[in-house]
Amino acid sequence: MKHITLFISLFFLWMLLTFSLNAYNIIVGLFTALIVTLLFGHRFLQDWKKFYNPLRYIWGLIYVVVLIWDCIKANFDVAYRVLSPKMPIKPGIVKVKSSLKTDIAKVFLANSITMTPGTITVDIIDDYFYVHWIYVSSNDPAVYTEKIIGRFEKLLKKVFE
Repeated sequence: MKHITLFISLFFLWMLLTFSLNAYNIIVGLFTALIVTLLFGHRFLQDWKKFYNPLRYIWGLIYVVVLIWDCIKANFDVAYRVLSPKMPIKPGIVKVKSSLKTDIAKVFLANSITMTPGTITVDIIDDYFYVHWIYVSSNDPAVYTEKIIGRFEKLLKKVFE
């Protein structure tokens, strides 16, 4: 069943990306989805039943809205720091512990941190994220962990775990 789920998902993604319903496109999409499913199907969707939970998609949409909002706020913050005559920056690399368990959730978290202006994920080692931050506002790990990954991590748990 997980292979059928992967096949249908890949074909649906192909159709969304190409956005064409001609016969050639459908045949190539079916063939590509079949080959990828046969070659790599055993690596994906270990718990394929989660894929059909509609609540995960709702949390995913909420996550996208939160990510966009945080990116907008961070853009204004970075613009302020660049345009300010005193250039109030205090850069540093902080070590942040995450409680996410799945690799895909960690990848999404790392990319979300990097997409937010003023922060870049430098490395991930086990449950620790090393993040370069434009303004390290606190030396307390609990404070900067909440500032950097707080809302992202809570939503990603609902989506992926």
